[in-house]
This record gives sequence, structure tokens and C-alpha cells, in this order.
Amino acid sequence: MSKLKLRHLSVAVSSALLLGFGANAMADSTKDIVNALVSKGVLTEEEGDLLAKGRNMEQEAQAKKEKKAWTNNIKINGYVQNRVTTMLGGDDGAALWPDPSVGDDDSGGAGQNFRIRRARIIFSGQVGDHLGFYIQPDFASSAGSFGTQTKDTSGSFSNNVAQLRDAYGDIFIDKDKVHRIRVGQSKVPFGYENLQSSSNRLSLDRVDALNSAVRDERDTGAFYYYTPKNVQDLFKEITDAGLKHTGNYGMFAFGAYMGQGANQNDANDNYHVVSRFTYPWKTASGQIFEAGIQAYKGKYVRSTANYYNAGGNLAKDNINNTILGGGKINTTPANGSLNIARPYISPEDSKNQSSSTGEFDDERLAVSFRMYPQPWGLEGEWNWGTSPGLDVNAVNATGQRTGAVKNKSLHGGYIQGSYFAKDVTIFNTNIGTVIPFVKWQYFDGYNKAEANAPKNNVNDWEFGAEWQIAPEVELAAVYHKMKRTNLTTGGEFNALNGSYKTFDAEALRIQLQYNFF
Repeated sequence: MSKLKLRHLSVAVSSALLLGFGANAMADSTKDIVNALVSKGVLTEEEGDLLAKGRNMEQEAQAKKEKKAWTNNIKINGYVQNRVTTMLGGDDGAALWPDPSVGDDDSGGAGQNFRIRRARIIFSGQVGDHLGFYIQPDFASSAGSFGTQTKDTSGSFSNNVAQLRDAYGDIFIDKDKVHRIRVGQSKVPFGYENLQSSSNRLSLDRVDALNSAVRDERDTGAFYYYTPKNVQDLFKEITDAGLKHTGNYGMFAFGAYMGQGANQNDANDNYHVVSRFTYPWKTASGQIFEAGIQAYKGKYVRSTANYYNAGGNLAKDNINNTILGGGKINTTPANGSLNIARPYISPEDSKNQSSSTGEFDDERLAVSFRMYPQPWGLEGEWNWGTSPGLDVNAVNATGQRTGAVKNKSLHGGYIQGSYFAKDVTIFNTNIGTVIPFVKWQYFDGYNKAEANAPKNNVNDWEFGAEWQIAPEVELAAVYHKMKRTNLTTGGEFNALNGSYKTFDAEALRIQLQYNFF
């Protein structure tokens, strides 16, 4: 065989061998082999250069093939919650602020029985190493004011309205995602239960004491999150075990936001500032705990609206048989001095923007604790603060008892116990996971996000269980014993008895949730 043919054969064999190393072959290994063949005279330097160039081109083509477009990393998931409520007894005038479907027909609570509470679709993903995004609309939101809703169809309260919940980007400063900045509309890092997804929470609603801090738990702003790698790993372990974690809102958080709540326009030139520190740890026995502290401070703008003030010296014919929010009544109010009134803004406590709108102190401090259910669980939170609040006994400049919005102190929280029973077997059949729980919540405060920032007294008990039939299907049943304030102003009951009455009631509430993964 001639020397030329031998060389051609050597080049062909060498090329096949080099390409056979595959896409993961190291570039320096290819260079070493080519150099060895050149040094032994099997290849000329020119042939070696051509062979190396061909290998580099093959590697580049393979890398482009394997590289995925960021659009391939988009994840779509979500969940839907269907509820039905049966009132078991109690006072007239029952209306549950966190869930307007709970109540009697004349209370302003609308008493819907069946209701789609949430219908969420989530779009999330990664765009490179330094940007993540999260967009979540809800197709079962409510439009209008809870306070003025009535069973009358002329009212301004509507259900199953599409509304934005989250739309933010996470800017990761480092590839380990220890430091990140979140910008957009997202949850404000205040409170453990507020940060917990409604798809994960055991009780059907968040407690009034902490949920009243941030309207819809969300606002538009920028937040810095610091999460060391070991804390990221423990957060992931909690989530993967199905122990209903909040998700990663940092071990430390600090940020600024508008302060008026989700999907609201800013109403002043001030930012709210918030900070949170939480620390999870795992004992030698495997039990996981988490404790945290958080606080925020800002100025909140509150406007006033008409309500039924049960007392005072206004003429009762001001009612004119008209129900706030729509409808008519044909009965004279039981209290002869019941009147439609509009609170004034206390000039001593606020920076008045008008006679019916003022800027008030808004600040809170909260502590949180959780012993994750392994299988026994215990959690609790408590907060204290200052908020705009309605004093119904305040008298205006003309001597009329219209009430006034002032700076008011508040406090409240909850304690919840649970048991995590995994792989429950009945009649030799695995029926899934069952988590019974009991919860007590208390609030002596005010709901700043409702017109007039009314007083809200809550002393509720819940006894329930969640049955995870499968990862995609969950059924929850809760006996809810309520002693709380009706925060509505509309409805026949309020027209006859006055707004913001406290009621005792009992309800059986059932929720079917299905999850999309």
C-alpha cells in the first residue's frame, strides 16, 4: 500500500475515532490526540489543523442542538377551588369577610351556597441563569366592595372576574440564587400564613388578624431576598415532603412597596417598608421547626362611605327605605334613631386629603412559629400595630354622631394544631393522606382595606380535615364556629339593625380542590 494511501486511511480512521468521542468529549483530549498523531508523522500539521477545526465545529453544532430556548422552560400549572356552605344556625346578620359566600341572605353576605373561590393558572419559568418570572391571574375574583354587596342584583358586587394576582421577575445576582431582587406585583413578606399559597393552606381562609395587614397579601414593589444554600435545601425538603411550606421568601427579606394593596393605584407619595427574618432548623430526630419575625411601616390612605349608624340624633327618615348597595325595605327600623351616616376624617390623627379621605399611620410587628407536622404539627402567629380605624361614637362638628376614622391600635393572631396521616389504609385500600386540624383565631382590630376601616372583632374556632385523595384532588371539610363582626354595610339586616354588628353563627364548609401540574 502506498504511503499516500496509508496517510489517507490514517486520517479517515483518526477522524472517525475523534468524532466517536461524542458531544461530551473534552476539547483538550481532542487536541492531545491530534498532536500525538502529528508528532508520530501519521498526520501532517495541516491535516492536524483541519481535523481539530472539524472537531470544534462538530462540538459547536452539538452544543447548539442541546441548548434549549427559554420558552421550553415555561411551566404552566394551577388549581381550582369549589366551595359549598351550609349555615347550621346562629344569629341573623352573619357575613364572613374572607369568604362572601358564607352568610344569610339578608346580611350582605349574599349566602351563595356554591361558589368558585379561586381559579388560578400560573405561568413561570427561567430566562437564563439570572432571571425568573411568575405570572398568575385569577379567574374567580370578586369585583366591587365587599362592604356594599347585597343579594339584590342591582348591587355592585360581582364574582368570577378575571384579575391579576402576581406578575413579577426574580433577578438572581448569583448563580446559586442566594441573593435575588423581586420586582413587580407579588406577595409582601409579612406573616407566615399570608405567604402560604391558598392551595397549600389547611384552613379555608387566612386569619383576619394578619390578612388585614396587606390587601390580597400583595402589592407592587421591590424586595430583596437572601437565602443561603443550606436554607434553600431545607425549604425544598419541607416542600417535597408535602408539609405545606410558604415557598422560598428568603431567610431575610427587605423591601419597599406602594402600600394600598394589590391592583390599587398609589394614593400618596410615601412607600411602605417591610423586613422579615425567618429561620428553619432540623433536629437530630428529623423534626423541622421554623420561627420568624417581621414588621412594616408606612402611611395608608383611607376614604369613608355611607353606613348605618345605630344611634345619634339624625332624623330617621334619612333612610328613606333605601338599602345601601341596592334594593328597598318595607319595614321601619327597629331603632328609631338608626340613620345613614358618613364618618369624618379625624384631623388630629391624619394628614387630610379631603373631608372624606385621610392619610393614617400603618405599622405592624408580627412573630411566627411552626413545628412542621411529622406527624404532629403546631403553628401560630401574633401581630400588634397601628391602623386607621372607625370610632362609631365620634361626633362631628355639628353635633351629629357620624363616627370618625382615626389612628387605632390592634392585635391578634392564631394557633393551629394538626396531624399528618400519610398513606391511610381502610379495608386494605390506600385512600391517600388525611390531615385533621383545629384552629383558633382572635382579632381585636380594624380592616383598613374596607371603606371606613371598620372595627373587626373575631373569636373563631375551626375543626376540620383535608383529604388528599391524590396529588391532583383534595377534599376539605370544616366546621366553623364564628363570633365576629359583619363588615358589610349593605343588606336588609344592616338597614334595620345598623352596620358592623357582631354575630354568632355556625357553618359547615366543604371545598373540593383540583390541581394542575
